[in-house]
Amino acid sequence: MSEETILYPETNYFSPLILDYLAEKDSLKEFYNRYPKIENFGPQIEEKQKSYDQSIRKDLVEVLNDQYSGLEVSERTGENIDSLASENTFTVVTGHQLNLFTGPLYFLYKIISTINLTRQLKHKYPEKNFIPIYWMATEDHDFEEINYFNLNGKKFKWNNADKRAGNTAVGKLSTEGLEEVFKLFSAEIGGGENAEYLKSLFEKGYLEHDNLTDATRFIANEIFGEYGLVIMAAGDKRLKKHFVPFVENELTKQISHSKTSETVEKINSLGYNIQVNPREINLFYLTDELRERIIEKDGKYFVHETEISWNKDEILMELKEHPERFSPNVMLRPLYQEVILPNLCYIGGGGELAYWLELKSYFEAEKITFPFLLLRNSALLQTAKQNGKRERLNISIPELFLKQHELINRKVRKISNIDIDFSPQKEHLVKQFQHMYDLAEQTDETFLGAVKAQEVKQLKGLDNLENRLLKAQKRKLKDEVERIAKLQNDLFPNRSLQERQTNFSEFYVEFGEELIKNLLENLDPLESNFKILTFGKE
Repeated sequence: MSEETILYPETNYFSPLILDYLAEKDSLKEFYNRYPKIENFGPQIEEKQKSYDQSIRKDLVEVLNDQYSGLEVSERTGENIDSLASENTFTVVTGHQLNLFTGPLYFLYKIISTINLTRQLKHKYPEKNFIPIYWMATEDHDFEEINYFNLNGKKFKWNNADKRAGNTAVGKLSTEGLEEVFKLFSAEIGGGENAEYLKSLFEKGYLEHDNLTDATRFIANEIFGEYGLVIMAAGDKRLKKHFVPFVENELTKQISHSKTSETVEKINSLGYNIQVNPREINLFYLTDELRERIIEKDGKYFVHETEISWNKDEILMELKEHPERFSPNVMLRPLYQEVILPNLCYIGGGGELAYWLELKSYFEAEKITFPFLLLRNSALLQTAKQNGKRERLNISIPELFLKQHELINRKVRKISNIDIDFSPQKEHLVKQFQHMYDLAEQTDETFLGAVKAQEVKQLKGLDNLENRLLKAQKRKLKDEVERIAKLQNDLFPNRSLQERQTNFSEFYVEFGEELIKNLLENLDPLESNFKILTFGKE
């Protein structure tokens, strides 16, 4: 395998907020605690050790052991779970939805970034233990976001007949109905040792487990268990009970709304887009049948679009007796995670980090240590054959990331035997008109508008001529244009980053376990570059 890198700003796929965060712009420093550099983890460890409620560790280990019962647990994962009982152990967390068959490639990148950071931390701070955690978003309820994956340009969709799919947490959903997806997947993936492994992984994961939580845990454990990954579902009553005081604050004081609203205004005033706007109460009421928002009005509490309601004393009693029924939304989940885990760092994509940056003042109000925020690794995977095509087409790595029309126009101009760039003519025209502006000012200023109109008209005429000539050259160089477009379409499916579209199985079927091993070797979570990784031989 070979690798090349490109700077994040050169990709044109990351928001100004994230690019400025990566550049450590002063204007953003009030929105996070420390920037994730290896030397900064020392003070973060000390701060977390002092603030974390160590009594939670016992429940944490107990719940994880229960969740792993019936699974084949690797020695490394088993040791990691047990070590969570020690005050010397800390976690690095990534979270992800329960996407069908892991969803897009970046599922792998998130977890690999997490595993690799724990390795680096162990090397830097050998007297401590660092555990990679995959936090499953079992209480999410957006079924439409997770019920498909893309393979070889085709969409494999789980058409779940369960009418509750949009109303309750996806982790509770039955895996019934996935036999049809399995048949289609098996036919598409073909034969061979790696293909057979993928079929077995899908079959054992979804057809031998009753719900989406257990199925996802099995699959993630099969892929990453040997590397010590610990997979957790945080909906257990034994964990939720530790969050009760914070849920009570949310219900009665609505601290998250007041604090994050202030931060949202500040971020907005700096010219950045807001990722998530807080609600007055950032909680859902969760049962096997529903997951709906809790709303407060005139001292009474209601579950949206149901007949369920409480007064203040009643809802606090419900919280005390059934903490598992109170489900944090996207604004509250980060706090819950940091309350129950001895966590140092959260690893996520640009969108996730954007909403975490809204939360620091809320964490301070609740006296919970704010974790490091680390952008997960990003990569473009290509075969040596594709890389060879790119080189023969004389396309640079940064050019690959251009919009397709920009890339094609640039290459057509480059390979044409005639000059299709009319910039010199336009500059000459502008200079000529400057003389006419001077003349008009000296004679009759009312002619300035007429001169401007004529300048615009003639510049537009040159643009039209340039575009017509470019189109003519594209027709003449049709084969070259088609090869450029095909290569880019293969590497950027749906004109998007590959990691947001393609499923890992597309590469696993060809490269097998080497895919995971090579990613682990080449993705450095603390290196702020986008990687281009080349597999195989041409």
